[in-house]
Amino acid sequence: MNFPGASGAGAGSPRFDPNDPNVKWLTNAMESCYAKTAMSGVAGFGLGGLFGLFMASMAYDTPYHTAGATAQPTSSLPWRQQVRIGFKDMGTRSWSTAKNFGMVGALFSGIECGIEGLRAKNDMANGVAAGCLTGAILARNGGPQAAAVGCAGFAAFSAAIDAWMRMPKEED
Repeated sequence: MNFPGASGAGAGSPRFDPNDPNVKWLTNAMESCYAKTAMSGVAGFGLGGLFGLFMASMAYDTPYHTAGATAQPTSSLPWRQQVRIGFKDMGTRSWSTAKNFGMVGALFSGIECGIEGLRAKNDMANGVAAGCLTGAILARNGGPQAAAVGCAGFAAFSAAIDAWMRMPKEED
């Protein structure tokens, strides 16, 4: 995004020498499959935690499934105990969603990076194949039919996202 009066790199932004050893080290680290996998897992964990927190706060059900919850209706409990039960439930759901998002992000990113390294190409086929493998791995406990559906679903979603991300940008 260009702002009026700003140069290409942004007014006042620092320029980095590509021959600087620190810049080279950081560039090499960012191109590593291990670093990409770790970053995707951490980012997925963070995003999943926020998403789980939001979804738990919007849940209409009562937190009876929370460990330590009483059998009596939550509305009959004192206000502090209601808040304590609600926050504990939100934390439990947030943690669970964060772990799942982190695992999916790391799994997909690691597989995609591995496929890209083997094929020595950067195209949509990498994402589609990684989506298929990720979906099949995540659904493996459901049997071969579930693995096939997981493969197809994740591959289609990966293809759609990759096609959208590779669309040419509109110039104003």
